[in-house]
Amino acid sequence: MQATTLALVGATGGAGTTRTAVELAAMGARGGDDVAVVDAAFTTQGLSEYVAGRIDPDLTALLTDDTDAPLSAAAYPVAGTRDAARSGSGGERGKSRGGDGDRDGPVLSGRVDAVPARAPFERVARAKTAEAARKLEQRIDEAATTYDAVVVDAAPAGSNEAVAAATSADRAAAVRPATAHGGDATQRLRGRIADVGGSLDATLAVEHPGAGETDGDPAADDAGRNGSGVVRVPATDPEVRAAPTAASRGDAYARAIAVAYEAAFDASLDVEFPEQGLIDRITS
Repeated sequence: MQATTLALVGATGGAGTTRTAVELAAMGARGGDDVAVVDAAFTTQGLSEYVAGRIDPDLTALLTDDTDAPLSAAAYPVAGTRDAARSGSGGERGKSRGGDGDRDGPVLSGRVDAVPARAPFERVARAKTAEAARKLEQRIDEAATTYDAVVVDAAPAGSNEAVAAATSADRAAAVRPATAHGGDATQRLRGRIADVGGSLDATLAVEHPGAGETDGDPAADDAGRNGSGVVRVPATDPEVRAAPTAASRGDAYARAIAVAYEAAFDASLDVEFPEQGLIDRITS
């Protein structure tokens, strides 16, 4: 891999950035990589929903109160996956810590961990400072020394933590609705990231069930990666408990996630889809 860290930045709220980050990580683990999803969306804290059991400490604690603790202290297996190797700095990874509400899932060749934010408002406020953002950049670098790939879940670039994610990762990709409105939002996001010295390397256009507003959207006509650097991701079950779909299924959604992962990390996944054999890349 040439790139080890990827910031997924939402072009709009509700674009599906957190879900897409989890699915990308699960696809990487399916292909044998150890992948971490690092939370940089402290306000919504959506990544915590993909972890079963108690989260203590969380990422914000490592940025404020427990700055000497290793990143592994706040790394938790993504619910709905089971690790084949149970290896790594975090110790046994077969079940999410806390035990309650754990879900069985497919055994993956690699592992997929979440490093979520789950904190009261007071600590979230301290984790959103410029000083904490610099610590977040260090934590992202730390994750890159432990995992084969790191996906950073970032909200639209309007906070210190989102800017830190977008500018410190090796690559940044926008996640937007697969609509004309989503395309416009991506252009605005591109300008905001350029203002802080960053750039967008790719775009993931995510369809949503029942949306149906694809008129004027260049991603609407092509499944997979097209000449404009857009990967269209078909709609899937939006429920958190349905994730990660990409860990085991071979439908169009999982194949699009595989295309996105390979493009983002310059990787060649050792994943077979029975319906089509090896992953079919769609290029211009």
